[in-house]
Amino acid sequence: MPNIEEKSLVVSEIKEKFQNASGIVLADYRGLTVAQVTQLRAQLRNAGVEYRVMKNTLVRRAAAELGVEGLDSYLKGPTALAFCADPVAPAKVLMEFVKVNKLKKFQIKAGVLNGKVIGSEEVKALAALPSREVLLTMVLRGMQAPLTGMVNVLQGPIRKMGYALEEVRKLKAAQ
Repeated sequence: MPNIEEKSLVVSEIKEKFQNASGIVLADYRGLTVAQVTQLRAQLRNAGVEYRVMKNTLVRRAAAELGVEGLDSYLKGPTALAFCADPVAPAKVLMEFVKVNKLKKFQIKAGVLNGKVIGSEEVKALAALPSREVLLTMVLRGMQAPLTGMVNVLQGPIRKMGYALEEVRKLKAAQ
């Protein structure tokens, strides 16, 4: 059993992870084989997500010290936490892993998004969001559409003048 100093060090480490992460997902990892856990950890690592199994009491204490409320009810049973600066990445990777491997027992318990606790349904909705790059593309496309329309409108009279001059040229050539 670790002593009080070791526990307080772990609590401060958890607090630091909570403060540095925009997105945190809590999951019940029961039902995974060793190979699946290894595969999951590799996928999370590639996405820049840190995945750790932590003691519920220490997570509860760290959350209480940071003022994160509503997490206690989710800290029952085996709990793994996925931390990342990107708020969507942990949810996306975990949900994709569950879907690809057709896991029934592995469950998303909850999440913490910018210091606020969200339920499993909100985490699933977060995972369904398009990637940051796709969202930026959509915004840019939305900004570009009116400009493209304006260019087409402004080119209209010039185009018509070009057609009129072409008709005048044809008439003069025919005479």
